[in-house]
Amino acid sequence: MSKKVIICGVDTSALPKLSQKESNDLLVAIANGDMNARTYFINCNLRLVLSIVQRYSYRVNNPDDLFQIGCVGLIKAVDNFKVDVGVCFSTYAVPMIVGEIRRFLREGSIRVSRGIRDVAYRALQTREKIESESVDEASIQQIADEMDLPVYKVLYCLDAISEPISLSESVYSDEEDSLTLQDHISDSKSSEYIWAEHVTLYDALDSLEDKERNILLKRYFEGKTQMEVSKEVGLSQAQVSRLEKNAMDRLRSEMS
Repeated sequence: MSKKVIICGVDTSALPKLSQKESNDLLVAIANGDMNARTYFINCNLRLVLSIVQRYSYRVNNPDDLFQIGCVGLIKAVDNFKVDVGVCFSTYAVPMIVGEIRRFLREGSIRVSRGIRDVAYRALQTREKIESESVDEASIQQIADEMDLPVYKVLYCLDAISEPISLSESVYSDEEDSLTLQDHISDSKSSEYIWAEHVTLYDALDSLEDKERNILLKRYFEGKTQMEVSKEVGLSQAQVSRLEKNAMDRLRSEMS
């Protein structure tokens, strides 16, 4: 029985196993453009990704990141594999999965051009030089002046090589409460006023008759024309137009 490992929400022990013949048949189907076979084959080979990820998991705090990167390598292997090459799929796929993971570990989750990295590393060296000659911490302005570069460019390059921070990272925690970074980010689309307005709208929709509500949903949520709606509900366009107008009048009355 396979050991239960859940990674990225996937229980790898529950994944189906393929015989060599099943694997070959699926690869032929994939080569012929069968997307369902492709999806099934990728899912069946997620264990292969996991076995490789476990070799490198000590290098990162979150092995889920490595698993996702490894899946990119697996997908590339599936899409580029030739059934007539005469090698086992895993033999072909492992180097591609390993390559993606090593590239991620080497370059980070966000790829930055060499030119930007060079400027950033020069800025770090310049900061060390300035601070070795002074008791004060070097400012960005001092670093930029020393490098003869605009401040915005130094800031941009330094920010580009910074490790990304997870929105789920804890910024405060005690026995009763904890706050994550995402708790500090405002969302202008989800204000109390808009939330209350949505509740009022749904309550008003519930007050409509089924036929009226169905027409409004098709017109304004699905973006269909009155002619398209009339064909779907079996009414004339004039009837749909009248029901829509009545429903809108009732909504305005309910929400006023």
